[in-house]
Amino acid sequence: MHAPHPAPADETLRTALAGLLDGLPPRQAARAVERLIANYRGRTPTDAPVLRDRSDVAAYAAYRMPATFEAVRAALAAFRARVPDWTPASHIDIGGGTGAASWAVAAAWPDGGHTTTVLDWAEPALALGRELAGQADAEALRGAQWQRRAIGDGLALPDPTDLVTVSYVLGELTEADRHAVVDEAARTARAVVLVEPGTPDGFARVREARDRFTAAGLTLVAPCPHGAACPIEPGADWCHFAARVSRSSLHRQVKGGSLPYEDEKFSYVAAVRFPAAPAPSRVTRHPQIRKGQVLLDLCTADEGLTRRTVTKRQGPLYRAARDTVWGDSWPPAED
Repeated sequence: MHAPHPAPADETLRTALAGLLDGLPPRQAARAVERLIANYRGRTPTDAPVLRDRSDVAAYAAYRMPATFEAVRAALAAFRARVPDWTPASHIDIGGGTGAASWAVAAAWPDGGHTTTVLDWAEPALALGRELAGQADAEALRGAQWQRRAIGDGLALPDPTDLVTVSYVLGELTEADRHAVVDEAARTARAVVLVEPGTPDGFARVREARDRFTAAGLTLVAPCPHGAACPIEPGADWCHFAARVSRSSLHRQVKGGSLPYEDEKFSYVAAVRFPAAPAPSRVTRHPQIRKGQVLLDLCTADEGLTRRTVTKRQGPLYRAARDTVWGDSWPPAED
């Protein structure tokens, strides 16, 4: 008799998160989420945790963890496409909160046997993250270490660490703390994946981190096709992508609407300290499919931002272009 296959990480996470709201009145959960969203969208960085107690953490985790998980999973997929034979032995999640990025890392390397350590300054978030991880199939999550640490200047990581993730945390930090966290990740990590909201402000933080990574000698592998200056004119546009997220009843209650999904917009950068090559170019907008042709907006190594037209006469390349989506590398044969 065959042993049952483990449930996919996203299903296991959804099931664990659904249990958090048992006994919590829906209106109370919705109010907590609305207050926390307003706080997180504030323009003033803080030096104290936003999530104060278990009810805060439970409501916000149920609302936000699926989106953070999908965004980090998408960034990791683009990263792994450039380093397909590399597997981390150790992973540190800076500002990991309830562990969404760690769930994404466990899904990316389900048989990797890596260790995970989650660092955060909010004890209620760490406690809930530990509780959720105990329901996971992945050994890396069940055995993860959850450590309360100040996220900012003075943060010290084990050197070296194979993989460092930093997701949806830089916006909570002062400029000095943000620089300290990025520089410490660059100093210690063999690979670092940094994810922020797909907003102009989120991209500005990613772009700043990108520059600090290259200055520290790291090689960019995704999404950028090169390590030269970003070709996007500051203030005119921003680089971001999207990950599809199944919406829970709490999502629908807070946001309204009836669609069973939403698209989480995110910006990211992945960099390594070992030999690796980025994609030749990256699709930066939804491809436009027209009669007999596909228009691709690309960020390229040689031409910066450019548009390519792939016509039906190009046969296999045209068929590949029709299947290409926003965020893919181009041409697809390079992956």
